[in-house]
Amino acid sequence: MKNLHEKLKKADYKKVKFTITKTQHLLIKAKINGVKGNFILDTGASNSCVGFEGIEHFALEAKNSKTKASGAGATGMLTQMASGNKLKLSKWKTSKLDLVIFDLSHVNEALGQYKVKPVHGIIGADVLLKGKGIIDYFNHFLYLK
Repeated sequence: MKNLHEKLKKADYKKVKFTITKTQHLLIKAKINGVKGNFILDTGASNSCVGFEGIEHFALEAKNSKTKASGAGATGMLTQMASGNKLKLSKWKTSKLDLVIFDLSHVNEALGQYKVKPVHGIIGADVLLKGKGIIDYFNHFLYLK
């Protein structure tokens, strides 16, 4: 759609640029609690998450969780939770982001095999739903309201 951007701008959507990696992942830059990071935008991930090293990097207040994480290539992983974090994607922001914290080494190892830089985490469907997300794959933009 030629004027998608104009229509979404009128509807108060914010535009967030993403790039596509060699592995066909959507890579997006974000700030959590004011700290920059690189993330995979993943519509199939139910929750946004960061690796354990993100606790210090993003100044998270992590608490133990009984929930086990699973994802492509890994199941039954121990997790922690960090509630009430600030997330900023370009000009869109929220101050009530709950993050799942778990071992992302399997994700970064897979990316490394293709010489793709490691990521700090994953932006999941929770953010897409909260922001009424619309993904423009052709022009490489995510729109959030």
